[in-house]
Amino acid sequence: MAKKRKPRRKISKKLLHNYRLLLLNQDTFEERFSLRLNLLNVFILVSLSSIFLVAATTLLIVFTPLKEYIPGYSSRSLKKKATLLTLKTDSLQDVINVNEKYYESIKQVLSGDLKAEDVSKDSIIASVKLEASKLNFKPNAQDSTLREKVDKEDKYSIFDAAQTKANFILFRPVKGTITENFNIKEKHFAVDISVTKDEPVKATADGTVVFSDFTTQTGYVVIIEHKYGLISVYKHNSKLTKKQGDLVKAGEVIAISGSTGELSTGPHLHFELWSDGYPVNPNNFIDFK
Repeated sequence: MAKKRKPRRKISKKLLHNYRLLLLNQDTFEERFSLRLNLLNVFILVSLSSIFLVAATTLLIVFTPLKEYIPGYSSRSLKKKATLLTLKTDSLQDVINVNEKYYESIKQVLSGDLKAEDVSKDSIIASVKLEASKLNFKPNAQDSTLREKVDKEDKYSIFDAAQTKANFILFRPVKGTITENFNIKEKHFAVDISVTKDEPVKATADGTVVFSDFTTQTGYVVIIEHKYGLISVYKHNSKLTKKQGDLVKAGEVIAISGSTGELSTGPHLHFELWSDGYPVNPNNFIDFK
């Protein structure tokens, strides 16, 4: 029995055996610091230090913003911001899709890529089942007032709202002589300006390039969207210096004039202005002389 207890006594003796930690001056061997300790004290001190370090680290991570930098943790405010950004991204994507469809429709109209469809007049008349005798064609007081107001305003004015908001000025896109004027009856919704070859074509106002590409009939075309629903079109160019999505300033070079496209008869610029989907006469707002 005594032999079996010896190892336990040796272990307890080693744990409780006192040691002395000394710090000596290397040159003079003078004692600077001394500390009495044993293995049990060292073990307890290391254990308590480890527990304190773990507890302090846990509290620091849980109750401070440092946890946001640890993978798998995120604050409520960060989650809220991420949700709002996701919703905004979806909304912006919807707006982009609508704008792309709008620009594509403008591209088809201005490039002449629309296909004519046959419409049966009889089917249209048959679908409208209204008796003429029941309709009252006499204008009421509100209709008469509206007609008088519209008659006094310029039908193709593009600056009624703009003048109250800002000093909106249109610049001359090129220097040259007008060879064909704006004519609604002949469906020529533009002015053709004769120019010398490689004449720089400039933006008539600040805006965003919504179309910049080559078309078979009108050659290299640039379309710019401006403020207040105004769109300017530049056709038959020999070279384009801006691409779709570029922001341009008034007077900035956007193309080089030429005679490209099947409908071109020589070096000239085919210049159009559209306001809220309606063609307007550029001569009313730009002095080409």
